[in-house]
Amino acid sequence: MSGMKIAVVGAHGRMGRMLMEATLKDGEASLVAAFDRPGSPAIGKKAGDLVGLPCDVLVSDDFAGQIGTADCLIDFTRPEGTLEHLRLCREKGVAMVIGTTGFEADGKAAIADAAKDIPIVFAPNMAVGVNLVFKLLDTAARILNQGYDIEIVEAHHKHKIDAPSGTALRMGEVVAAALGRDLKQCAVYGREGVTGERDPSTIGFATVRGGDIVGDHNVMFCGTGERVEIAHRAGSRMPYALGSLRAARFLAGRKNGLYDMQDVLGLR
Repeated sequence: MSGMKIAVVGAHGRMGRMLMEATLKDGEASLVAAFDRPGSPAIGKKAGDLVGLPCDVLVSDDFAGQIGTADCLIDFTRPEGTLEHLRLCREKGVAMVIGTTGFEADGKAAIADAAKDIPIVFAPNMAVGVNLVFKLLDTAARILNQGYDIEIVEAHHKHKIDAPSGTALRMGEVVAAALGRDLKQCAVYGREGVTGERDPSTIGFATVRGGDIVGDHNVMFCGTGERVEIAHRAGSRMPYALGSLRAARFLAGRKNGLYDMQDVLGLR
């Protein structure tokens, strides 16, 4: 695994800077390319200067020309950008770790199709702790399968553009699957006015946006006389970056295939 060559896109963003910092501090990887959109104030700057670490890699907007230098691209941008990066990585044979959320069905299908030619880890949350929570939720839902109402509450910073978060949706999918339900049919994403009694077959979602909250998720199994809560709270973006590097190392030597963090962590 030593010397794995990593590229990061979205270098000027909060997550991009965290990914570069984690890569530069990692003993088994090297940062060989950093990208941002044309016109970004980061273009032409040293990646190291953006994170306060020694690194002479210059942030570039020439993605097509430079992505071939990397073994793996880590992408936490937006769906439209990620899909263009996916196309070029597929052409160049570069593996991808995709932490971008908010994809529609056709975007997810494009990722699955590209995985026929390159290896991809695609997950709504790369943090190791969150993926442990997914496993715990599966167990809890199977045990608390009668007499418990399920509500998912998530909170993120004011700049997040999609809701509910990809992580919250994945939590809902895990719970619904364990209960033999289809989340598309049983999810409730908002309540207002006279809603009537709660339908016990539903899974509720509540969203909070404000300040600089990195990411809080809480799943409540509300029964009669007791409540079981499984929660994860991120104090910084570093867990997402460290999990992404773990995912990149998992892809080393693989020719193709679509994986998620459950595969990376051996939780299947």
